[in-house]
Amino acid sequence: SPLVAALQLESVDLQSSRNNQEHHTQEMGVKRLTVRRGQLFSLRLSFSRPFQSQSDHITFVAETGPKPSELLGTRATFFLTQVRPGNVWSASDFTIDSNSLHVSLFTPANAVIGHYILKMEISQGQGHSVTYPLGTFILLFNPWSPEDDVYLPSEILLQEYVMQDYGFVYKGHERFITSWPWNYGQFEEDIIDICFEILNKSLHYLKNPAKDCSQRNDVVYVCRVVSAMINSNDDNGVLQGNWSEDYSEGVSPLEWNGSVAILRQWSARGGQPVKYGQCWVFASVMCTVMRCLGVPTRVVSNFRSAHNVDRNLTIDTYYDRNAEMLSTQKRDKIWNFHVWNECWMIRKDLPPGYNGWQVLDPTPQQTSSGLFCCGPASVKAIREGDVHLAYDTPFVYAEVNADEVIWLLRDGQAQEILAHNTSTIGKEISTKMVGSDQHQSITSSYKYPEGSPEERAVFMKASHKMLGPQRASSPFLDLLESGGLRDKPAQLQLHLARIPEWGQDLQLLLRIRRVPDSTHPQGPIGLVVRFCAQALLHGGGTRKPLWRHTVRLNLDFGKETQWPLLLPYSNYRSKLTDEKLIRVSGIAEVEETGRSMLVLKDISLEPPHLSIEVSERAEVGKALRVHVTLTNTLMVALSSCTMVLEGSGLINGQITKDLGTLVAGHTLQIQLDLYPTKAGPRQLQVLISSNEVKEIKGYKDIFVTAAGAP
Repeated sequence: SPLVAALQLESVDLQSSRNNQEHHTQEMGVKRLTVRRGQLFSLRLSFSRPFQSQSDHITFVAETGPKPSELLGTRATFFLTQVRPGNVWSASDFTIDSNSLHVSLFTPANAVIGHYILKMEISQGQGHSVTYPLGTFILLFNPWSPEDDVYLPSEILLQEYVMQDYGFVYKGHERFITSWPWNYGQFEEDIIDICFEILNKSLHYLKNPAKDCSQRNDVVYVCRVVSAMINSNDDNGVLQGNWSEDYSEGVSPLEWNGSVAILRQWSARGGQPVKYGQCWVFASVMCTVMRCLGVPTRVVSNFRSAHNVDRNLTIDTYYDRNAEMLSTQKRDKIWNFHVWNECWMIRKDLPPGYNGWQVLDPTPQQTSSGLFCCGPASVKAIREGDVHLAYDTPFVYAEVNADEVIWLLRDGQAQEILAHNTSTIGKEISTKMVGSDQHQSITSSYKYPEGSPEERAVFMKASHKMLGPQRASSPFLDLLESGGLRDKPAQLQLHLARIPEWGQDLQLLLRIRRVPDSTHPQGPIGLVVRFCAQALLHGGGTRKPLWRHTVRLNLDFGKETQWPLLLPYSNYRSKLTDEKLIRVSGIAEVEETGRSMLVLKDISLEPPHLSIEVSERAEVGKALRVHVTLTNTLMVALSSCTMVLEGSGLINGQITKDLGTLVAGHTLQIQLDLYPTKAGPRQLQVLISSNEVKEIKGYKDIFVTAAGAP
């Protein structure tokens, strides 16, 4: 045959716009090719002459990581074939059109995720070849692919847990759940690079970069690394935790509106931990990173969450006879709420039956295999008490199931048990409802109904595994059997007489009913009820008392008495934390027997409300007028007010405004124009903070139409 000129590559079209659309990554932009594993993407190669599939030999090479190797799965070489050969790297389904070759590339559904370099070798015969760079691409997890470990077979759920770039964090108290808007912003253009930067700053990578990269095909490995890297306890992680209430060196955890500002600051400062985070900040940033990498993820709040250091499934709290809740030297505590993540995956490392949602907790509470990370722990394993299954399942089991024992202390000695509560921990486990701004309770995924035979059976099974058979019968059980706890001559309840508002006196009502008991089946009893109010901290502890009160009562048999109590604003004004929670406790001592009874009431004070209005329909690139209104309903002025606005697709970064002082009873009205940059459902987050009230939050859902759409 006559000599044919050597084949030379003249240009490459990675078709990133079309490929990104098909791979659900177009929100990250279309300048760069960003694809998901286990799915075809197409290229067009232009040569110096028509490609001849019989005689021209081309080989594709894809490489990732610092020392690409076929053995480690970080380098792949593959040839052109007409038919795709299964779940392996391949180039197939090609068509020739004059000097162009259209070809589909396939990455296996278990490929390593990361930044890839793509090259092509053209064989020149006699063992010579010329290598051409074709470009770079980013490979992500693919929850749309049935072959991928993160496969989620529901488009509605994929839209919520991968594509939705805003959401809510649920905080506060089980009876007053407040929803905070949060801007995840996982598709802002630089976030994907920052996510891989996070992986490249982990201790695993620093120790052995090639090995670490080779394990990035495994979602269990990746999410464990991310959970360690979101906190800075062992490494140059993203956030530094701070529960001291002194945030002068950085930003208060309450003042963040979203993840983007945090991730950008961390990256811009070369991996210096950002100050400061608490649980909801850690979990929300982890949600951004995991959704960006392609793992379906949600943020979950557990109200009254146990931190059980000694793993005995019991948390002890202590009161003195004046009803003051005492701080203890023990590290055990009950958070008012704690926030973690759930990521969706198949657990090939566990026996069958534990796939689906897995708990990952990036807040630094406990070390796991020597690092501050937690999970993945299968939610199904937690529900069934299978605490022997990896990872960190006993810790999460205790967070939602520990028992609470409340002791009365006298002279530093535990004198009597005031209460043994088997159902006060792990309440109202909540996440954002799919396609809605409401919260959804998912408590039943974590445990059987409180008090049901299944729930107690699971508790005994888990106790056996965690404590060993001898410890599983706890010392309280004997006391409980004896009925020593149940015998109370009266029932006490505290009620709020009206909605509690910050800046106003709080009105409470004590209700007491005399009931028969073994010591005093009939006849009157005398009670001394000592009350104490304390600021309740997020970590479950309290500050020093801000109010005390004593009531003496005589109760006739079968009678009910009501007693009004007033807690003045002047008492709590400068004493509360930013969480604005007060615990009122009362201990009633029976004069005849010296036995005590406890009554508790937690009060959450409402901050003023923010309203946000948008005048006309929103369109990409067109001015959108936003009106923000805040009325100061408090009895005091709000000083040094600042407003921060954020919202992916609506604002690039943040807009900050100083608003000065807002006098009591007055209204603040702010107007400003936004220029939306992306179409589709968006959320505007607004935070106004002042010296008096740190966080007044509001949000507005805005649907943006494409530029020039009818």
